[in-house]
Amino acid sequence: LFQTQVQALNWDDGAGRWKITTDRDDVLKARYVLMSNGPLNRPKLPGISGVEDFKGHTFHTSRWDYDYTGGDTNGNLNKLGDKRVGIIGTGATAIQCVPHLGQAAKELYVFQRTPSSVDERGNKPTDPGWAESLQPGWQLERRDNFASIVGGGQEDEDLVSDGWTDIVRNLATIIPRENAPTTEDSAKLMELADFKKMNEVRARVDASVDDEATANALKPWYRQFCKRPTFNDDYLPTFNRPNVTLVDTMGQGVDRVTEKGVVVDGVEYELDCLIFATGFEVGTAYTRRAEFEIYGRDGVSLTEHWNDGMKTFHGFYSHGFPNCFHMGITQNGLSVNFTSMLDEQAKHITYLLQAASDRQAGRIEPTADAESDWVATIRQLALGNTEFFQACTPGYYNNEGNPGTGVGLADQQYGGGAVAFYNLLKVWQAEGNMAGLDLR
Repeated sequence: LFQTQVQALNWDDGAGRWKITTDRDDVLKARYVLMSNGPLNRPKLPGISGVEDFKGHTFHTSRWDYDYTGGDTNGNLNKLGDKRVGIIGTGATAIQCVPHLGQAAKELYVFQRTPSSVDERGNKPTDPGWAESLQPGWQLERRDNFASIVGGGQEDEDLVSDGWTDIVRNLATIIPRENAPTTEDSAKLMELADFKKMNEVRARVDASVDDEATANALKPWYRQFCKRPTFNDDYLPTFNRPNVTLVDTMGQGVDRVTEKGVVVDGVEYELDCLIFATGFEVGTAYTRRAEFEIYGRDGVSLTEHWNDGMKTFHGFYSHGFPNCFHMGITQNGLSVNFTSMLDEQAKHITYLLQAASDRQAGRIEPTADAESDWVATIRQLALGNTEFFQACTPGYYNNEGNPGTGVGLADQQYGGGAVAFYNLLKVWQAEGNMAGLDLR
């Protein structure tokens, strides 16, 4: 049902059905509901003093205003030729749009709190001969190979060989194949490989940006996976344009917004348009981001049940909410390849539905004990990453510099990694007794 917003889900215990209501007055009933709302979907505006006072034009990057900028998803923002444009945020979204803004605007001011790690994208056409040589099953083989390498696994060959796997290739040149190092030594070698990789990223800034001060401000000084790595061949050279100015706030963010523009370190930058590349909410209530409530058994809302943090079993379902499955990044195995991650989750849910059918069960629900044990597992494994994320600059990975609180993205995932998590599910399936579930 396109162009349709769900308003609420209510569990009817007598009928064993979910009742879904929408903003088009639909009333739908379903035995099973799969929630795949997406983790990053509710735009976040910065909490900057005066942000509501600006008299010029504003929009969030996820709600791009082509009527104002001209152009389309390919760029060509032809209405900005006489405009002074500012953009707040230098994360993955800004990396993509800044080159187009710099090309089109009369003046562009990029307000930076923390520089992104910008590596080579190196996008190029696929060789037709190579494509024809592939054998059936090549997609899954490459996908699993990539997931294993990024997750720290050992593979004889890197079938993808991109920026995500590069750090692991660096590690392979440092760690000897014989006489495997201890866990502590391996961690030190991993840090050394990380530093080597980030030195390459910083050297790329020097090679791409002419002005020394600007180049130094664009260099990221943190571990590679403290933040989402980015890959773009046009972002850094954009700062060589005479109409583009990097306004580095030295990690502090902008001071305030006025009617005319943005103030940083006492200097007001007058603007016609202010664009917010400030991302999406992370760590706020699941139902707030989904924009509808879920009422389980006895009318208990999911917001109430998750009041002090997510509570699931294996990340898929919660006690008191029968036949309601979550997909995405809810206490399960996060992967940088979302296609792979969602496919694995879909396979597991399919297994569960088939198992319920085979047992002539109409309801699938985790026990309270299984849910409690899984939450404890998630929190315990997250502690192993706390020291790493404490050393990182603020961002949504570490709850803006406050890791270990159960709110940041890293705190809500299975700390053993995606490969280990999906292997755990396979072992659970092989046991065949549906441990931790109540099937009726």
